[in-house]
Amino acid sequence: MKKKHFLLILKLAAIAVLAGLGLYMFFSVRSCVEERRWLALGPIENHPVRIWDVKFSKEFNDMNDAQLKVAQAIGVPPVKNREEAEKLKSKLVRLEATDTYVIDSLTHSIPYLIPSAKELLDDIGRVFQDSLAAKGLNPYKLIVTSVLRTEDDIAKLRKRNTNASENSTHRYGTSFDLSYWRYVKIPDLRGRPYEDVPPEYLRATLSQALKNLHDQGNRCFIKYEKKQNCFHITVKK
Repeated sequence: MKKKHFLLILKLAAIAVLAGLGLYMFFSVRSCVEERRWLALGPIENHPVRIWDVKFSKEFNDMNDAQLKVAQAIGVPPVKNREEAEKLKSKLVRLEATDTYVIDSLTHSIPYLIPSAKELLDDIGRVFQDSLAAKGLNPYKLIVTSVLRTEDDIAKLRKRNTNASENSTHRYGTSFDLSYWRYVKIPDLRGRPYEDVPPEYLRATLSQALKNLHDQGNRCFIKYEKKQNCFHITVKK
């Protein structure tokens, strides 16, 4: 009797596990289909560029060697620490939060960019919010997760992550990272609550803006960083 009872419990547990896996697969496929559909709904206003497939790693895959060559040519020399960066005020611009993006709690970088990279970041933030408005979506701010890395920052980072590159374009003030999963909701000034926009839709909208700048404007390199959950962006000029 006990054996039969045990086998019954085992069967029920197996059925529950299989049902859970089935639901997970169903919603995963549904999410992917929804995102594909969203990406194909239409272009950003005045920018007829579409991404038809959710293959971000393929669409945004500029190699580090190409980025590094440009970064070394147009960026600042690598700096030892924040104090040295402060002395390069004529060549670096300090980032502050704006109406279109915020600066994350930077743990391994400092908020400085060369002027053209800052201008690129400002344009991305503006186009992103314009795109949300054109699609009838509530406004969100981008989150900048990494900026200029000093030699001290890189040394600390490599202690935590041995795979972290010593030859990062972040050393030259030409690069910044934008989170594609985290955003900051902008409150309605009239006091009415906004509905949340799914992060998949926000990522899709951001990717369209970046795709246009990358392919048509020829202004930047872009690498989709899957492990870091960010777009790594390097200005070209």
